Amino acid sequence: MTAKPVRKRTFVKDGKAEDYGLLLGYARVSKGDDQTNALQTNALRTAGCRRLFEEAASGGRWDRPELHRLLDQLREGDTVVVWKLDRLSRSLKDVLHIMERIAKAGAGFRSVTENIDTTTPAGRMMMQMVGAFAEFERAMIRERTSAGLAAARAEGRIGGRRKKLDVGKRREIAESVIAGRKSGAEMARLYNISAPTVSRIVAQHRTASA
Repeated sequence: MTAKPVRKRTFVKDGKAEDYGLLLGYARVSKGDDQTNALQTNALRTAGCRRLFEEAASGGRWDRPELHRLLDQLREGDTVVVWKLDRLSRSLKDVLHIMERIAKAGAGFRSVTENIDTTTPAGRMMMQMVGAFAEFERAMIRERTSAGLAAARAEGRIGGRRKKLDVGKRREIAESVIAGRKSGAEMARLYNISAPTVSRIVAQHRTASA
């Protein structure tokens, strides 16, 4: 659904009109489900959202166009509103990343059902905790990477860890994505590889099968 442009609303303070942020609603149902966004959009409008971003896509997918359009248009003072937290994503890692994007934009986040609101003092404290967990996760990844490289050097291997994907695993990744059983993001998380790596594996499989 294409969202219509909405001008920032104003209020008067000390005789001067000033802009304040918009409430931007995000609604999602899984692609292929019999559900509709009606329940979510009604709740979001009741919460005060004048602008809605709606789409049908799996919560495990990162490549959701309406979500990224929303994130790209965020401005300082805006608030992202969802009906439930899992509408944002079913992946904790993706939720942390999205929260970071929202915080960097100077915006807030609100979940109607869970009563989460980062525009309040308690909510801001939660956002700080989210950021701390995200930084901890990055530090752990760096530590594991360094340990892996050190182990590789100790074994006389150059270039880091051993190749982790054998022919069978690469075929399973490609066939799962091509058949639509799993998304590229889901296979990337399952095998602990990057999304571009999954894309290359799929492209190579298509070429070999042509």
